[in-house]
Amino acid sequence: MANNTTEFTAIGRRKTSTARVYLRPGTGQVLINRRPLEQYFKLETRRQALLSPFEVTDTTGVYDLVVNVRGGGLTGQCEAIRLGASRALVQADEDRRKALRDAGFLTRDPRMVERKKYGQPKARKRFQFSKR
Repeated sequence: MANNTTEFTAIGRRKTSTARVYLRPGTGQVLINRRPLEQYFKLETRRQALLSPFEVTDTTGVYDLVVNVRGGGLTGQCEAIRLGASRALVQADEDRRKALRDAGFLTRDPRMVERKKYGQPKARKRFQFSKR
């Protein structure tokens, strides 16, 4: 999915979030929906989770990341971006696959919200049973 030799494109998903990630050689700048990383993700833990594939592969500050992300909440979006960034890093250099796989960054988390069933207030919660 590489557009040319210097840009790598990948898609990451988590819950209902979808992130299109574009990896380009640069200085480590991250833009998410045309906003800087610090402005989009206010919590430091989310920023660290998003940048962890670069720390694992020792490529911090080597690539710029441009991301378009839609759907879900901030945690789902952060993890979708992390998966997309990991896939793009593997496209850039296949030798990084083992380190990212061992860290668990190349596995798509399949957990989704369970649907609400009829006759119940929520997915698994039941109305109180009355024998009489």
